[in-house]
Amino acid sequence: MSNVNIIEELAGVRLGSPLAQTLLARVDIMKLSQASYDAIIRPREPGGLSHAERSALAARMARQNADETLAEHYMGKLQEACADPKLNEPILPGEVANYGKRLNAIVRHMDLLTREPKEATRADITALKDAGISEPDIVRLSELAAFVNYQVRVIAGLKMLKGMLG
Repeated sequence: MSNVNIIEELAGVRLGSPLAQTLLARVDIMKLSQASYDAIIRPREPGGLSHAERSALAARMARQNADETLAEHYMGKLQEACADPKLNEPILPGEVANYGKRLNAIVRHMDLLTREPKEATRADITALKDAGISEPDIVRLSELAAFVNYQVRVIAGLKMLKGMLG
């Protein structure tokens, strides 16, 4: 596990600040969040979802949630991991159809989970399977969507608290 807590770093929590002191009471949550980051974004065994794909999707989700700082963080991770040149840039909504059946299905699903998670149905899982995505990779995609959307909300909350606590 990394020594740097990405959520605190991206929220701008400074060592010794009132917010840093407040977070000491929640150190277990922050450690678990960092462990989740390490396991979901850079797992030792990525399965059928490469580190580059995970980073590109995370950047896309961050942008959909209007968190450009988090998006840039993931773009940096993407450039570290990228083996596929088409993933060097975030996939824009109008470009989804240009990336083949597999990536198209993944992007559409991740957009749904980010923008309208309550609208996801069994048919959406079937569409992923029809695109050749295995069940373990569908679980990995769900973990990624859940984590990045959680991360966005925690960072936003910490930034708000930082403003209130000074």
